Amino acid sequence: MMRKRNRDRGFTLIELLIVITIILIIAAVAIPKFTKTQIQPNEMSAIKSLQTIFTTELMYSNSHPEQGYSADLASLGAAGATGEGLDGNLAAGRKNGYTFTYTPGEKINGAIRTFTVTAVPDQVGTTGQRRFYIDESGQVHQNSSGPADATSPGL
Repeated sequence: MMRKRNRDRGFTLIELLIVITIILIIAAVAIPKFTKTQIQPNEMSAIKSLQTIFTTELMYSNSHPEQGYSADLASLGAAGATGEGLDGNLAAGRKNGYTFTYTPGEKINGAIRTFTVTAVPDQVGTTGQRRFYIDESGQVHQNSSGPADATSPGL
């Protein structure tokens, strides 16, 4: 009777390389799809953040009629008389893959009567695709091919 040689248990180097290759292929397919799934929630968050800034600006200007709108986003971060204010990230100008740029208008009779806010993705195609814009009118505008402004299509 012929005896089989006892083989050491375990995987060969070729078997391990095949498994690692399969895992890398799956990761290469899955990671971009996962990243794309984050674009829509980030864009929705940017729109909601712009609407929050607009609402907070209205409350600020009602509380400070002599000043009008705020001079910057940081001023909206502090809780006002109503206890409402922007969260720290938004008051700092960054939230959920978007950078928010606030520009106050010129002072008229000592008070700021206009403002604009733009929201631009930190990495176009990864954290967001569209750029957004809002001003004192409260209308959110969007543009997927360049900067958004008052002439861009509204939502």
